Amino acid sequence: MPSSTMPSPPKPPIHVAIIGGGITGVILALGLQHRNIPFTLYERLPALTELGAGIGFSPNAERALALVDPEVHRVYKRVAPTRAGGLMEYFQWADGHGSNEVVARLAIGVDAFQGGRRADFVEAWAALVEGGRVRFGMELVDCRMKEGGDGRVVMRFADGEEEEADVVIGCDGIHSLTRRLILGPSSPSSRPSYTGKYCYRSLVPMAHATALLGPARTTSRSKSLNRFLYLGPDAHVVTYPVARDQFLNVLLVVTDPDPTWRGGKGEGEGKERHHTAPGDKEDALRAVEGWNPAIRALVGLLPDALQKWAIFDMHEHPAPRYYGLDQEGGGGCGCGSLLAVAGDAAHAAGPHLGSGAGFGVEDALVLAELLEAVGEKLQLLQQDEGEGGKEKKKKADLCRAALVAYNNVRYERTQWLPGATRAVCALFHGQNEAVRRDDWDTVMQETSKRFHTIWDYDVGEMVEEARREFEKVVGA
Repeated sequence: MPSSTMPSPPKPPIHVAIIGGGITGVILALGLQHRNIPFTLYERLPALTELGAGIGFSPNAERALALVDPEVHRVYKRVAPTRAGGLMEYFQWADGHGSNEVVARLAIGVDAFQGGRRADFVEAWAALVEGGRVRFGMELVDCRMKEGGDGRVVMRFADGEEEEADVVIGCDGIHSLTRRLILGPSSPSSRPSYTGKYCYRSLVPMAHATALLGPARTTSRSKSLNRFLYLGPDAHVVTYPVARDQFLNVLLVVTDPDPTWRGGKGEGEGKERHHTAPGDKEDALRAVEGWNPAIRALVGLLPDALQKWAIFDMHEHPAPRYYGLDQEGGGGCGCGSLLAVAGDAAHAAGPHLGSGAGFGVEDALVLAELLEAVGEKLQLLQQDEGEGGKEKKKKADLCRAALVAYNNVRYERTQWLPGATRAVCALFHGQNEAVRRDDWDTVMQETSKRFHTIWDYDVGEMVEEARREFEKVVGA
């Protein structure tokens, strides 16, 4: 058959730009890769990694990982600690200020809510990303629509380089530049707010922790992953083993008597307030002054020099939506309808419900499914109408519809999380005026209700709802 009569191979339907290579960005990249959607991940740092110590993935997040890509889930199970025997796992709360006795337990599930070091998960998942898909040292500074009306976004980076994409997803964290481009720099929602809480976190060698607390409170290889929360006035301590029992992750959360974070600001216009400030063990010990001696001794295992991490969130000034609008003058960059934010960039919450990363995984799953749906429709359009200007216009319209559908499906659940997280922390610190600090039954009922709202979510139905919403938006 003459080559002139042979059909040309179909063009890749869309190209997606992912801004930020943390957990949400890497999981979105792997979800797109699994669905054969071309993408480039832009990371401002020289490697894909995550700041911080330990992290846990709730049961809903684990189910979402399996739907993103079974290989992603397999790697998660390889990195996360497990226990033989299929025993039920629990969160356990203890009276850290008084008796140090366990006052409540919350069943999690079998082999569920596993955790580890953030960097271990990100590095293992990053190894799955195909070569050439990630560009390092790329810090986004601006976006604009490409001249000529072909519906593409031009991204400008700090080094002056420009790149193009059909849709841009900002997974660039709580101080998201993408969110600021969508909402405008003058919007209160373009920046997070200080929650009035800060934390110290460290990895304590397991031998030291076990010598102090015993295996029942640290690690018991055949029984439990031993997740403990020690509660007291204006503070709480979270502990769980990571790195296959090499370390005990210790997180001390403190109510700040100063409502204004004193972490300082970066240099230059538009730089964000730093999350960290110098701290020390003495400040950590002051936070648990008068507590049970065992808990004070546990805090005493922290290093002498510590970083004080401010806890910011999006509760006070929530983003009104997770995608932009076309029109100029709305405060955004003018190409907002092809930009969206996910994970902490959209709905950052404190760590007290252990679900920030999991909600980012849910976001990534929905976006991967919807962008796959865009690709499927465009391939049909190519077959029916060729590759002319109408297809280019339709491509932009479908990408916009996908981002609107994503917002509509994810907004209510994700906006609930920052407020629910603040409420739980107030219970832990004895700051809920309607509940006595030592009314453990009520504290646990309120806490359990919020945990199960997160854990029991049907992520499979979420995907189906997103697909239905996309069809609804396209047909509107």
